[in-house]
Amino acid sequence: MSPAKAADQHRSALLVMVLTLGLLIAAVVVTGGMIASSMRTRPVTLASPLHIYPVTHATPGQCPPGTQGITGQSAAGPTCYGLAQGIAIHKVADLRVQKSGARPGGYDVAVTLRPIDRDAFADLTRATVGRDLAFVVRNQLVTLPRVDMAITDGKVVVTGPPNKTAANKLVGQLKGK
Repeated sequence: MSPAKAADQHRSALLVMVLTLGLLIAAVVVTGGMIASSMRTRPVTLASPLHIYPVTHATPGQCPPGTQGITGQSAAGPTCYGLAQGIAIHKVADLRVQKSGARPGGYDVAVTLRPIDRDAFADLTRATVGRDLAFVVRNQLVTLPRVDMAITDGKVVVTGPPNKTAANKLVGQLKGK
């Protein structure tokens, strides 16, 4: 084989490799963009503000008039939950039902806060580790999760709905519907 023919074959092989590499890079970029866009969520505007209060104490029965608290249902019946200063959230980055990571076959409710609310929620959870938070919508106690640790990333997981139907109902209540 002549040196000129060998050089042409090398150039052709190099051109095929460059084109193949270019197509591969383009495929990765397009696929990555599609995956990233599918992972984006739309902010959820709540129909009514979600108020989150630290629970200071719980006593059996209805809350007396003028009490800084809310009446909710516990296993023992109506319970007055005393409340401290909390926060109000009007919009969240995401709110959805997800399969539980802790309970096989179970479901949780995942709430992702917007950056504007993350710091206030982080401060609130730092101060309430080991205690309950009251999630209140339209002056109704929706859920009463216990704070196991400070939540600083704005990703709240409410565990406990017994099934997917109950988890979907909780999402609707948190949305204010």
